[in-house]
Amino acid sequence: MADKQTTANDVSADEELKAVANDHDFWHADWGFVVIVALMSAGVFAGTSMYYNYGVGAFNEVAIVAMLKAGMTGGSYGAAAAFGASFLFARILEGSLVGILDLGGSILTGVGIGIPAILLSVGAKSLVSNFGLALLTGGVLGLIIGVIIYLVRKFTINQSNATFGADVMMGAGNQTGRFLGPLIIPIGIGSTVGAALFYAWKKPIPGGAIIGAMVMGFFFPVKL
Repeated sequence: MADKQTTANDVSADEELKAVANDHDFWHADWGFVVIVALMSAGVFAGTSMYYNYGVGAFNEVAIVAMLKAGMTGGSYGAAAAFGASFLFARILEGSLVGILDLGGSILTGVGIGIPAILLSVGAKSLVSNFGLALLTGGVLGLIIGVIIYLVRKFTINQSNATFGADVMMGAGNQTGRFLGPLIIPIGIGSTVGAALFYAWKKPIPGGAIIGAMVMGFFFPVKL
């Protein structure tokens, strides 16, 4: 009876492995990653287009969006372009090595801030101001990013049995998440309350969010 149970478990495990390895499964196929990156990039780039036209819609932190805003008002996009493009380049290299793409640095900052700043600085305003063209441009950029990461991994990392430190980087990230995870809810509540109070007092909202998070973090310390 035990042997039959073991055999059944082995068969089910083999079936699961085959399902995971199935190239036609969207969620485990390499082309699925490329499609997802393209869709996310299209949405983020379109959000930047909305911000350019209407002042709302950018997918990023206030301080980073402020660099793009400074270029829109003053005409100098150097800071936003350099900051965003450098983040994008670094995250593409990191994604190729680790196998995990940092969305904040690559798509939100690189595609959402850096590349639009570059396009605006060279006079390609229609690619950002036109919502339809922005969707198309973001999708093409995401497609290029996804293909680059796929090709780099295929012809370099996947040709070796070494992890190139990827396991160490992922392990460090997981441990950091476990350590700081309990703070997420209290500091999130504190930042929301602080931002609301500062909004009511007509003070800078980011300052209220930061102070609120610090206050709640003080009352919910992380045990060392």
